[in-house]
Amino acid sequence: MAESAVSIVLGNVNALAVRETTMLCCVTLEVELLKDELKRLRGFLRDADNKWRRGDESTAVLVGQIREVAYDADNAIEAAEYMQKRNRLKKGFMGTISRYARLPSDLTNLHKVGVEIQRIKRKISDIFESANRLKIVDLGNTSTENLQVDGELPQEYGPMHQNFEDVVMVGFEDDYQEIVGKLLDKGDSLSVVSLVAMGGAGKTTLARKFYTSTSAKQHFEIVSWVTVSQKYKGIDLLKDILKQITGSTFRSADQMQEYEVAKMIHDFLSQKRYLVVLDDVWETDTWEILNRTTRAFPDAENGSRILITTRKEDVANHVQMPTHVHPLKKLDEQKSWELFSSKALPSYKRSVIHDVDEFEKLGRKLARKCGGLPLELAVLGGYLSKNLNAQTWSDILLDWPSTKNEQMMRNMLARSYWDLPNHYLRSCFLYIAAFPEDSMVYVSDLTQLWIAESFIPHIPNHTLEETAYKYVTELVERSLVHAVETSMGGGRIAIIRIHDILHDWCKEEARQDGFLDGVDKTTGRAGAQLSSANLASYRSTFQSLSNVILPGAPNVRTLFGFQLESVSLPRLRFLRVLYIEGSTLRDFSTVIGGCIHLRYLKLHCCGGVMLPSSIGQLLYLQTIDLRDTKLDSQVPQSLWEIPTLRHVYLTDGFSPPPPARSVRQQHKELQTLFWDVSDVGSECCYHDMEILLGQMGQLTTLFLVMSPMPSEVFNILAHMPHLVDISLSNFGVLDKLPAELPRGVKRLRLCAHVIKQDPMPILEKLHYLVVLDLSGYEGQTMFCSAQGFPRLQELKLVGFSTDDWRIEVGAMPKLSDLTLRECNRKLPEGFLHLPSLNHLMLYRMPQISEDDNTLKELERKGCQVESL
Repeated sequence: MAESAVSIVLGNVNALAVRETTMLCCVTLEVELLKDELKRLRGFLRDADNKWRRGDESTAVLVGQIREVAYDADNAIEAAEYMQKRNRLKKGFMGTISRYARLPSDLTNLHKVGVEIQRIKRKISDIFESANRLKIVDLGNTSTENLQVDGELPQEYGPMHQNFEDVVMVGFEDDYQEIVGKLLDKGDSLSVVSLVAMGGAGKTTLARKFYTSTSAKQHFEIVSWVTVSQKYKGIDLLKDILKQITGSTFRSADQMQEYEVAKMIHDFLSQKRYLVVLDDVWETDTWEILNRTTRAFPDAENGSRILITTRKEDVANHVQMPTHVHPLKKLDEQKSWELFSSKALPSYKRSVIHDVDEFEKLGRKLARKCGGLPLELAVLGGYLSKNLNAQTWSDILLDWPSTKNEQMMRNMLARSYWDLPNHYLRSCFLYIAAFPEDSMVYVSDLTQLWIAESFIPHIPNHTLEETAYKYVTELVERSLVHAVETSMGGGRIAIIRIHDILHDWCKEEARQDGFLDGVDKTTGRAGAQLSSANLASYRSTFQSLSNVILPGAPNVRTLFGFQLESVSLPRLRFLRVLYIEGSTLRDFSTVIGGCIHLRYLKLHCCGGVMLPSSIGQLLYLQTIDLRDTKLDSQVPQSLWEIPTLRHVYLTDGFSPPPPARSVRQQHKELQTLFWDVSDVGSECCYHDMEILLGQMGQLTTLFLVMSPMPSEVFNILAHMPHLVDISLSNFGVLDKLPAELPRGVKRLRLCAHVIKQDPMPILEKLHYLVVLDLSGYEGQTMFCSAQGFPRLQELKLVGFSTDDWRIEVGAMPKLSDLTLRECNRKLPEGFLHLPSLNHLMLYRMPQISEDDNTLKELERKGCQVESL
C-alpha cells in the first residue's frame, strides 16, 4: 500500500495545481519539482514493494521510507495551501490585505514550507541512492496491475450486486426451516438452539436470516445479537446486550459492575419473550461466564430462546438447559454448483459469453474443489466472474493445491485481493478492517471515509460519491463483502458486512503492510508494536478499552475508537480522520481545533463533546457527523464558514447562523444536511436557520426535524433543485402541500400531525418518486389517478383516517411494497388494481380481519400479507 500513499499525494498535488496555482507564491516551482520526484519514486516503489512481498526484508526499510516521505510531502504542501484558505476567509481590512498581499507571517511560513520541501527532496535523493545499492529497478510508468484510466472500473453487463444472505441460502432451505421450527415451537421453557459447523459454512448467515425476519419480530418482544469470538470479556458482552434491549445508549452502564448489569438484564427480560443470539462462541464456559454473578437470562416460562453459533460441538453440548444441536452439513455437489454459478456465471453475464458450456464444465470441477463451503464457493465465484477467460479457469483448476481448507481459503483471498483492479480499491478493502468484527457498516459512512482518505480518484463526469459507490459494488460482486440491506425503493446497497474469516485476513494483511494497526481489550499493546517491524502505521483502531490515551505519534493520520470508556486525544497535527463511537471524550475541545488537516469527524453516541469556535479553522473538513451525541455546547457559527463541507449530520445543539450581511460562504460542496433540532421546541429557530439554508442550493439530501416544523420550509425547497432525498418531520397542522416540489426527488418523507387537503394529486406528479412515507392525512377522500406515481415502488402511510380511497386502474404501476400503520379504515378495492404489489404490511390495524375480501383476493394473487 505504499504505492497508494504516493499516488494519493500525487493526486492531491495535481488537484492543488488546478485550484491554487498562484497561492504557493515562492514555493510553486518547488512543488512542481517535488511532484516530478514523487512520480519517479513511484517507479522505484513498485519494484521495491514486489521484492519485499517476495521475502526480501532488506527492502522493507526502503518501502517504509518511501511512504514516510510521501506523507511528509503531503503535509508540507497542504500547510502552504491552508494559509491561502485561511486568508480568504479573513474579514475586514486585514482580510483585504491578506488576500492581495503577503503578510510577513505568511512569508515566514512559506519560507518554512520551502525549507521543508528541500529537506524532503534530500530524503528522496537518499532513497534513490539506497535503491541503487539494493538494485531496485525503476519501473517508470509501466503498471503491474490492471489499472483503468483514472481509476475507473470496467462497466458491468447487468445488476451490480446480489444479497449474499439470499444467495447463500441455496442448499440450506431445509436447515433453515428446522431451525425456525425449534425457535418458534410452543415449548414454554427457556431453551437453546445451537448451529455447529466450521468457519465459512454459513452459520452466521442462517442465524442472521432468522434474526432479521418478520417471524422473529412478531414472535419475540426483545431480540439481541452479540458476537463473542475467541477474545472477549463477559461484562462487555453483557453491557452490549443491555444497551440493545433497552433501546438506548444507556451510558450509565459503562460505570456499572458486572452483577449490576446482569441483574438489570434479568429484570428487564423477566416479563418478556426474548431471543438472544450468541454468535461465534469458542469456549465451553462462555454461558457460565455470562451468568456467573447473576443469572442474566431468566426462564419466565414464556418461550424465550437462546441461539448459539459455534465451530465446536462440545460448546453446543455444554449449556446446561434444554438444547437442540443442529450440525450444519456442507453443500452437496449440486447445491455447490448452484451457489458457485450464481456468483461466477450470473444470468446477466451468460448472454455475452461465447462458450458457456466450456465454463460450466470447468466451473463444476472448481465447485467440487471447494468442499461444500459457501464462503469459499462465493469468493472463488466472485473472483472468476471478473476473469471470464477459460484459460484462467483451467489454470486455477490445474494449480489447485492439496492444502487444508483454511490455507486454501487464505490463498483464495490473497488471489482475489491482488486481482482487484487498482491499489485504490485494495486500500478501500483493507480499510474495512478498522471496524469491529461482525459490524454492520453503513455504505454512506464508508464511502465518505474513503473520500476523506483520498482513496477515491477523480473521474471526469462522476462525483466522488458515485465512484466510491462503484467500489462498494465491485467488492460485493466479488463476495469480498456482503450486501446486508438495500435502500428503500432504489435498491442501492445501504449496509454491508464482512465475514469474520475475511475480516481476520484483512486485519493481518493491513498490519503486515503497515496500513492499519488494531488494539483491543485483549492485546493491550500500542499500535506501532503491531505493525511490521520496519513499516510504521499511520492509521490505528482501538476497541473496548478503559481510560485510553490514544497514541501521540505526530504523523498519525487516522484514528478509530469503539466503546472506549474514557479517551484522551493527544495533539495530532496531521490527523485526517477521527471516528469515535460509544465513548466518553476528555479535553476534546482543546485538541480538535488544531487538527487543521481533518477531513472526517464522526462522534457517535459519545459524551463530553464540546465544539469550540476554532472548529471553523478546519478548512478541509468534508464530513461532520454528531448523530446521537449529546453536545455540551451549541454548534459554533464558525462551522458554517468551512468551504469544503460535503455532509453535515447534527442532532443536538442549535446555533443560529450569523447575520445575512456576514454570510458570504456559498456551500457549493454541501450535499447532505441532517439536522434534528426538535429539542429546541420553538418555531423562531427556523427563521434563524432560513438564511443558512438559503446558501445550500447544491443539496441532494435534506433531513430536517423541528417541533413544530413551520410550513414555510417548503419555500426553501424551491431553491434546492438538486434534492433527491427529502425528510421533513413534525409539522403541526398542514393545510396543504405546495403546488410544486423539486422535480427530481426520489425519496420523500413528510410527517405531520394533521394534513387537511388530499396530498396525492400533488405528489403523484413527481415522476421520479420511488419511496413515499407520509403521515397525518385526515381528509374524507384520497384519490390516485390513472397516470399517477409512475415509478413509485414503496409507499408507507401512517395515521390515515380517510373514508374513501380511490385508486384508478393504471395508478402506481410499479408499487411493490405497501405499509399501512394505524390507519383507521378498511382496505380499498383499488389495491387489486396494483399489478406489482407483492408485499403488504399492516401495523396496528385490528379492524382488518382475515375475512376481508380485498385481503383474501390479494393473497390469492400471490401478495404476501403480514400483520403486526
